[in-house]
Amino acid sequence: MTDSRTLAYINLYAVLGTLENLCELDSKAKELISGLKKPVSICFDVKGGPCATIKFTSKGCRMEDGRQQHDILIPFASCDKFNGMIDGTVTPIPVKGFTKIGFLLKTFVALTDRLTELMRPTEEALKDPEFFALSTKLTFYTIAVALAQVGNQDKIGQASASYMLDGDIAFLIKDGPAATLRVKDHHLVAIKQAPEKPRAIMQFDSLELANDLFNGRINAMECIGRGTVEIRGMLSMVDNMNRILDRVALYLA
Repeated sequence: MTDSRTLAYINLYAVLGTLENLCELDSKAKELISGLKKPVSICFDVKGGPCATIKFTSKGCRMEDGRQQHDILIPFASCDKFNGMIDGTVTPIPVKGFTKIGFLLKTFVALTDRLTELMRPTEEALKDPEFFALSTKLTFYTIAVALAQVGNQDKIGQASASYMLDGDIAFLIKDGPAATLRVKDHHLVAIKQAPEKPRAIMQFDSLELANDLFNGRINAMECIGRGTVEIRGMLSMVDNMNRILDRVALYLA
């Protein structure tokens, strides 16, 4: 069982939030924003749910929590409506920023289409090593942020978070991307870089292994037994993070 409110938090902060990494890592995304002469900010405000602002410049993009200074405002009457935009069944209607509608319809849509192409790839596309690596890295960042959202919003995720001690968990792929899951008073925050002093570590041995795990082709416990998934430190923190990770898989399926 999943709920639409938690899914809305995941869709905004974890899925659309991965546009930050897309614009940083993908040459096609960089080309799409390279012609921006002035920054453009879009605020997504979901009634009864999340609110965040994404600022695009010619060099990248950055998401900030809440209704920050923005050029385009897109409100949603419910979490279901916002989730509908993500799955393509609802057309977003801005109430501010009609002079920027060209950016919304062209550049922003092209960026999200590119993100979808990489996040839901075909088997043929994954045969390209460069595409495979990029797809896996973006999926990693999405999952890292989704961990925090599920731990904070989902009732079962909250139960796991309630047992977690304060501190940082390093969530990373060997020789690849890294993230921090920071726990404070059972509230989780995802940071897209490795922690300096983690209390616990969960590391995947390779991009290939991480991709297989993310897509359910192999079992995490078997990998831990073989040593291809390394866990160290405060194991109870990793155990409860794993429980939340199981919930993430349901939401992102």
